[in-house]
Amino acid sequence: MKNIAITKDIQSSLTPSDVLNDLLEGNKRFVENDMQEIDHSALVSLTVSGQYPKAVVLSCIDSRVPVETVLDQAIGDIFVARVAGNFENTDILGSMEYSCKVAGSKLVMVLGHESCGAVKAACDRVELGNITPLLYNILPAVKQSEDEVDGTHDSTNKTFVAKTVENNVKLTIERIRERSAILRQMELDGEIKIVGGVYMLSSGKVEMI
Repeated sequence: MKNIAITKDIQSSLTPSDVLNDLLEGNKRFVENDMQEIDHSALVSLTVSGQYPKAVVLSCIDSRVPVETVLDQAIGDIFVARVAGNFENTDILGSMEYSCKVAGSKLVMVLGHESCGAVKAACDRVELGNITPLLYNILPAVKQSEDEVDGTHDSTNKTFVAKTVENNVKLTIERIRERSAILRQMELDGEIKIVGGVYMLSSGKVEMI
């Protein structure tokens, strides 16, 4: 049973590769329906005085992708930033910089997911209120996929949507490195890793890009 919170010493002892492997092992447990037992009450008490999460995950808001659950993580284990379409902006970059530079996290994971509604909407050039400017952030991935996938370039083409989900993760990672000097330097220095994956709704598995 997990009833011990991550301490500063534990966090400091972890490498970025350790953390990535831990998250993927957690996802494996989730897929196999063999998740760890968690003493939530104990972790609530143990984390009152501070937190030392090992990673920050940028994911979509999709209700079918509860990040801590699908990675089998508990209170105090990971930071999670969520926005429809899992793209970066100034606020999310600042949150990531806090997670890594200030709070000591060792991994940045951008997690897209299969059949993403925001990506589909971007593929269809949906215009609706504040959703419209939100989708602008995903259009670079849509445009890249148009050069890589044959057939119709809208949400009826499952291959096109899947490629856009993948490209959106890749481009988000590129922009994180471009727009955050702090995270870029930490990665160059080996203090963190910046990685991407796609969660498969159909299987529960995170497939790394």
